[in-house]
Amino acid sequence: MTSINRRTLLAGAAATGALAAGATMAAPDAFASTPDLTGKSVLITGCSSGFGRLAAENFARSGAKVFATMRRLPRPEGAELEALARGEGLDLHVIEIDVLSDEQIAAGVARAEQINGGPLDVLVNNAGIGITSPVEVQDMEATRLIFETNVFGPHRMARAVLPGMRAQGSGYIIQISSQLGRVIVPNAGHYSATKFALEAMGEQMAYELVPHGIDVSIIEPGGYPTEVWVNRNRYSAALKERAEQIHTSGYPQAVARMGEEDGTTRTADPMDVPRVMAQFIAMPPGTRPLRRAVHPGSKPQLAINEVAAKTQVEWLGGSGYGPWIKAVHGA
Repeated sequence: MTSINRRTLLAGAAATGALAAGATMAAPDAFASTPDLTGKSVLITGCSSGFGRLAAENFARSGAKVFATMRRLPRPEGAELEALARGEGLDLHVIEIDVLSDEQIAAGVARAEQINGGPLDVLVNNAGIGITSPVEVQDMEATRLIFETNVFGPHRMARAVLPGMRAQGSGYIIQISSQLGRVIVPNAGHYSATKFALEAMGEQMAYELVPHGIDVSIIEPGGYPTEVWVNRNRYSAALKERAEQIHTSGYPQAVARMGEEDGTTRTADPMDVPRVMAQFIAMPPGTRPLRRAVHPGSKPQLAINEVAAKTQVEWLGGSGYGPWIKAVHGA
């Protein structure tokens, strides 16, 4: 069926038979090879390990100019990436950005744009953390840290890159969410709360940025064996150490497991996520899906995604926002 391009939709395609027929867009294959990304400039947060590190290497090897950002430079992970770039002749630049710092974000994005010679093409909001426990046990220190990292950080990053993207009339933002951005597992702390917020923010931006030719996609990985488990255990163990007995006493079994999660037995290939992102980046602007579940196993959020998209179109499709809503959902 005919793909709906956001630009043509805004120019008047809302009245065409293709729209009335309910056009669909093909979803990239998570396990396909990475396409050529030559000419694309991509800034990725959280590149010290996991999806961010893999994406930085993969995109650069596919021809992109990559800005791999991480906090607390200098650090071994940054030096490793710089050595890899020199050894392979990759257009990869390591820049310090802590997504909790307005100053570092402003300076890091400005430096990336200077090296790039103009606004960036793609922002990947990948940096994120988890802190496990029942919600009652999550003190304000843990709560502020996870919301600052998983929600306010991506918001800061988007605000930093969007003026340049709007000026050039194009751009792309990828939010790295989770299955738990749509479904909820008990005792996972505020992880779902932050990822639900990230999903809502990403979808709202997707609508609002249609007139500017800027796409937004939300990637929802399942469980993968990355360093996220090591960091989560560190944060969770620190929370358990300082937690007050008046709160922990109601959840002895859950509290006993805090800081002891083991993700090493997971066998899914973490490269699934960078491959999907690369395929989305290579797609024509205006045709990229809003959401994509990525995991070879269960994807419990798919039914929620489907009904949510249908609800948005039915609710606002006939309103003044209709062209934005329909453009994003290919409806």
